[in-house]
Amino acid sequence: MKLYTRLAALAAAVCVWSIGTPAQQPSPAPYTVISREARRPLPVRVIGGQEMFALDDLARLFGVTVREDTAAGAITVTSGAQTIVLSPQQPLASIAGRMISLPAAPVKDGRAWFVPVDFVSRALAPVATARIELRKPSHIVLLGDIRMPRIAARVEPLGSVTRVSIDVAPSTPHTVTQEGQRLVVRFEADALDAPELRTTVVNDTLQGIRAGDTPQTVAIDLGPRFASFRAADQAGAAGGTRIVIDLTGQTETPPAGTPGTPAQPPPPPDTPPLLDLPPAGGLRAIVIDPGHGGEDTGAKGAQGTLEKNVTLSVARRLKAGLEGRLGVRVLLTREGDQAVASDQRAAVANNNKADLFISLHANASVRPAVSGAEVFYLAPGDYAQPRPGSSQGGGETLPVVGGGSREIEITPWETAQSRHLEQSAVLARAVEVALRERIPMSPRALQQAPFRVLVGANMPAVLVEMGFLTNGPQEKQLTSDEYQNAVAQALLEAILRYRGSAGTR
Repeated sequence: MKLYTRLAALAAAVCVWSIGTPAQQPSPAPYTVISREARRPLPVRVIGGQEMFALDDLARLFGVTVREDTAAGAITVTSGAQTIVLSPQQPLASIAGRMISLPAAPVKDGRAWFVPVDFVSRALAPVATARIELRKPSHIVLLGDIRMPRIAARVEPLGSVTRVSIDVAPSTPHTVTQEGQRLVVRFEADALDAPELRTTVVNDTLQGIRAGDTPQTVAIDLGPRFASFRAADQAGAAGGTRIVIDLTGQTETPPAGTPGTPAQPPPPPDTPPLLDLPPAGGLRAIVIDPGHGGEDTGAKGAQGTLEKNVTLSVARRLKAGLEGRLGVRVLLTREGDQAVASDQRAAVANNNKADLFISLHANASVRPAVSGAEVFYLAPGDYAQPRPGSSQGGGETLPVVGGGSREIEITPWETAQSRHLEQSAVLARAVEVALRERIPMSPRALQQAPFRVLVGANMPAVLVEMGFLTNGPQEKQLTSDEYQNAVAQALLEAILRYRGSAGTR
């Protein structure tokens, strides 16, 4: 019995230790903090599936002060006159009453606190006294006024021409010159962020692309039969530039213009940007809501097509397009076939500080001949007025870390969308115009309606009925890749137009 008791005690102790210790994985390569003075490593650890930095390391490298307030159950990070408040239990950061979402809550390991890597860009950068830019794909952090554009290259054989496309973000002055058997693209920068310059295309005209002899250059190694080149700049995504360089071989007729000097190349194919660019034009996060899900199948076509499946398929296509073209953060209110309450859908957008909310649906009618897409924005109706007993808005006093209290603004759920109706109308019109260019529209293509899913959205919001499943030909369209891609592309174009309008000021 004594042996059994000792084994049980040992097992219990191991269990307690396992529960109390964060799940840790092997540490990946450190990040590099680059400033004009030096390059310094910033260790990173994977805890619970998240890359994390130690707050002590952030304090050492960025000159911030970290303090644990055990009485209030909070951690404060102070940069200059600004303070960030973290809670060990919540994936949130508070700055002057503004809540910022994080991928995970802070984690304590021994005496050290760890925060998700995104804490640097989402919370620390906005309050830091010096510019801080986190670049996760390259594992670097820029500190101060460092000019380090991101570079990515693509090679395309186009018949007699080999095309080299180089995406640069942000736009940076540059020159393209020939030096012997190579072209040198030289940028007015301190260095280049170019982790991937390899190409699988090698021929008699092009032998390869690589980093140049200096930190500011890219070298294009030419083949033995290279004859001439022409280069031109084109507008890129998110304020970047695409450098298009066409290489011609000796056996081909040289293109018009003087060899080795910039000239306008043929229009390039409609290819997506090569870089995962930061958001621009005021849009940082977009929430796409695939309507229905789980037992709530939505409308059903005569051939058995379910609305919940169509909306999720289009939402996934739109998410991929937005992330590729705009570099924004895109979230879906559901990733699979699960039920989500109407208010919870808007809550996802609110909690993630989304700039836009787009709810996708497929329509139904008792008349099989009815067809065409429709776009809705909120008609306030009964939701415009707070319900009896609900808050009328205004201020509410809450305690703060370190003592005292402050007043924060409360927006009642029933009136959240009412403050964005003007911009929702702008977005709805942009969506209606873009859809009309690609798919059939209903005679009542743009409408207002008191949809509950739009009521609580605290940002511009629209609902899109992509077509009628109860119409035989349209049911077939709604299940096709061509139609779903057309809807996704139209919505992407609408968001681009909205971003360029007064709505993103």
